[in-house]
Order: sequence, then structure tokens, then C-alpha cells
Amino acid sequence: MILAGGFGTRLRPLSCTRPKTLFPIVNKPLLQWIYERISKDNIQEAILAVNGLTAFYIKKQKIPKRGLIVKYSIDPPKTPLGTGGPIRNAERLIGHSEPFLVLNGDIFAELSYAAILDAHGKNNALATIALCEVEDPTRYGVAELAEKNRIKNFIEKPAKGTAPTNLINAGIYVLSPDIFSYIPKGKPVSMEREVFPKLVEEGKLYGHVIKGLWMDIGKPEEYLQANKILLNNLAKTRKIKSNDKFEFRNPVEIDKGVKIGAKSVIGPYAILGKNTIVGKNVQISNSVILPDVKIDDSVSIDGAIIGEGVIIGKEVKIGKGCIIGDQVKIRDKISLALKTTVCPAKEVSKDILKTKIIC
Repeated sequence: MILAGGFGTRLRPLSCTRPKTLFPIVNKPLLQWIYERISKDNIQEAILAVNGLTAFYIKKQKIPKRGLIVKYSIDPPKTPLGTGGPIRNAERLIGHSEPFLVLNGDIFAELSYAAILDAHGKNNALATIALCEVEDPTRYGVAELAEKNRIKNFIEKPAKGTAPTNLINAGIYVLSPDIFSYIPKGKPVSMEREVFPKLVEEGKLYGHVIKGLWMDIGKPEEYLQANKILLNNLAKTRKIKSNDKFEFRNPVEIDKGVKIGAKSVIGPYAILGKNTIVGKNVQISNSVILPDVKIDDSVSIDGAIIGEGVIIGKEVKIGKGCIIGDQVKIRDKISLALKTTVCPAKEVSKDILKTKIIC
């Protein structure tokens, strides 16, 4: 089961027009990365816990399913169910015959799902949480382990300096069907604040420490960092070559249908989405450009995220931390201050000299 119904408020304005699980990571939707990973472990069915609008966007995207049978569990309209409610809501689809996986749809993780399922069975656990070690655990649920990886303490978002360990909830669980009796039906339920503490008291919650790549894309800076890390990984096996007209400074990733003008420099850490058109003398680095963007001559973009279908005029400068929503139009010779945010479909016709949200 993939939890993909969140609103992605920290990723606005980009999440105003797409769910988090469809954000592209190196030109591939996060959900596609998830499908590819779980299919490697011979998982045959995925249930997407979503709201109606998210289901529409996912179906429209037509992501390759890698042989998976994909079903949808739709949350009630205008009724967020938290992290536990969607699990109970999907009880009929999940069934009671065997343990099942639950994955947060905004997490990129490389791990063996077979291994965590095996650990769950050996411990005769009711719930097993994938745990990974991070430097700052204060944004997450933190686990303290006892014998045989039983979790003896679970604290959701502890205050700075109070976390018992640096092992956090990685947003990946194995749950046995008895879990349904712990989740009230038809109301919002937090697994982290309501269900897991009860299981700790009963000695039925276990941890499984993972060592592979794990990334939360919940914030714009984390989203950019996730793309950078995967670009570095891809660069180990391939490099995109420059030509006489323009220059690539690897690592970069270029999707289908991209056109680049003379004397432009792309990279390092630049990702150009499908059908993007780049003019002459353009410089793009440390940025993610979504599909169908038109960038005119002599533009400079560094450390920004540019939404789908954006039109950028000549000699525009877009600085670090800027987030440009889908279908925005930026007129010629405009400069955007650091961390400027522009909401979808807006037109920017004058310089933004101080950090600002344009909506």
C-alpha cells in the first residue's frame, strides 16, 4: 500500500498542480521509482491510498506499472484521514490473509522489501518499521531499540537534544492484519502518535534498520538534493557529451525533445524535462526544469525549480531557492531575488528585489 494522499504544503506552489508522488526525480516520477523498486522484490500488487484529485493526476500520467496490479483506495471527499485512516479505509482491498507493506509516497528509498518482510515474520511482530540513521532526527519519529530489534520507545518529532537515538521512522512499514483493530474506522488516525505508542506498550512493535539510500522530498531543498544525489549516482556509469554548439558540465540529465541554443552551458547538476527549449547563451546549474519550459536567450538560472510550461523571457536572472509554479510567464530582463516564489499561471513583469511570494 502506498500512501499518496497528502497535500504537500511545503512544496507549494509546485504541489498546487501535482501530488508529491508525481514530482520528477531525474525526469522520472517518484511513483515510477517506487513501482520499479517494489517489482524487483516480486511484489505483485500495489494499492494507492489517495484522494480523488490525486487519483486523477496519477491515472493521467500513465506511469509504467512494471507488471504490478494497481488498485485505488479513495479517501472520503474533504476528509483527510492521517497516516492510519487510509490503511483502515483500504481494509477490504488489503484483506486479512497475510502481512502487507505500507510506504509513504513521498520517500525515495533503496532497500530490500523482501528483507523487512522476512524480519517481520521471524519476530512474529504486529508491526515492523524501517529505520534509518540521520543527523537531525527532530523532524521525524524516533525509535529506541531493545533486544531482537523490538522498539522499546517511540517518540514523534522530539525536541532538540531529547531524542534517545538518531534512528528515525523511514516511512516504510510491514503490518499484520490484526493492525486493523487498532485503527478506528472513518476518522483521522495518526500511526505515529496513536497506534505505534500502543504497540510499544504491548511489545509488538519492531524495527528494521536500513543502510541504503533514503531521501525525504518533503521540502524544496530536499527535493533538489535528492535530484543531485541521483545525478551523482548516474554519473558513475554515464556522462552526457557536449558538442560544438553548447556545453554540458556533468552531471546533467536531458529528457526527450529538448533543444539547446548555441553557447549555452548546462550544468553542473541541471535537469531538463521533456520538450524544454533553451535559447542561446543560457546558463543553468543546480536546478530542476520540468517539461515544456521555454527559456529565451541569455538567461541565468542557478539553484531553482522551474515548473511545467513556464515561459522565461530574454536576459532573465533566477537565483538560488526560487520556485516558479507551472505556466508562469516571466518577461524580458527580469531579476528574481533569492527564494522568490511565484504561484502558477502568474505573470512577472517587474524585478523582484526582495524575497517575496507572488500569488
